[in-house]
Amino acid sequence: MPRINNPKPPKRAPKIDTRRGAKKKPCSFCQHGVATVDYKDLAQLRKYISDRGKIRGRKVSGNCQQHQRDVTDAIKTARELALLPYTQRTVTERRGGRGNRDDRGPRGPRSDGPSARPAPDSAGAESAEVDLELDAGVAAEAFESDLVEEVSE
Repeated sequence: MPRINNPKPPKRAPKIDTRRGAKKKPCSFCQHGVATVDYKDLAQLRKYISDRGKIRGRKVSGNCQQHQRDVTDAIKTARELALLPYTQRTVTERRGGRGNRDDRGPRGPRSDGPSARPAPDSAGAESAEVDLELDAGVAAEAFESDLVEEVSE
């Protein structure tokens, strides 16, 4: 009989299940005998959406596999029909991510890049205002002429 050079590693201790005493949440749809999930019942669907707009998972919501699928489809249908939002509007108290600029003071002027315009002098500012007024006047005339053409047709 050949000799085994690799001895077997020692067995690990069995893992302890922390959920041993915990009971699984029952499916609320199965409890109430609901056959289908209605996409128009927004109050019920909002229970299964997080505050950020994500669909809650099965383990969190406690639904069975079939009803979780139905809830997901109903939420997606309600979103398509604009009954539910895709994301919730979030308000942050402080701006910025990693580099918060508040401690460094206000931002300086932009550097001269390829798209930088020269600063207009006082005479240039007046001519720019006149140009804008002329452009607005031309645009208004073109818009009125288009309206007249549509009415005459």
